[in-house]
Amino acid sequence: MAPIHDHPGEQTAQDPIRLLEIRDTPLSVDEIFRAVGDDAAGGTALFVGTVRNHDGGQDVGALGYSCHPSAQDEMRRVAEKVVADYPVRALAAVHRVGELVVGDLAVVVAVSCPHRAEAFAACRKLIDDLKHEVPIWKHQRFSDGTEEWVGAC
Repeated sequence: MAPIHDHPGEQTAQDPIRLLEIRDTPLSVDEIFRAVGDDAAGGTALFVGTVRNHDGGQDVGALGYSCHPSAQDEMRRVAEKVVADYPVRALAAVHRVGELVVGDLAVVVAVSCPHRAEAFAACRKLIDDLKHEVPIWKHQRFSDGTEEWVGAC
């Protein structure tokens, strides 16, 4: 069933998926926020994942992300599912790969929807599914010399 729109500004944008990338360069919250700007959106939710200095009670000394060649396609599949399940006006997601340091942005996702509750729910679904379904792996190296791979699908 097609949605009913009371106002011309509520009509669905041509392609709400505005930005999806996996990059080896620093991420920008401002870029992602601008990508989801939409005059018909009353709520925008943004999630920023950063590299922290510890995990599982251990000090993180170094960290790197890598991905499978299919990761970009899987990211699109996840985004398309969120767009199908929520009234998304605009969506963006960018994940970093390569070597990162504490404080670096690892992932930034944002969703704009007509209302805040929808934006929060869609953004949470986007980041949760991205982390669980997209083949991006984190290689943590701890200060005690041990290491761990996280997120290997």
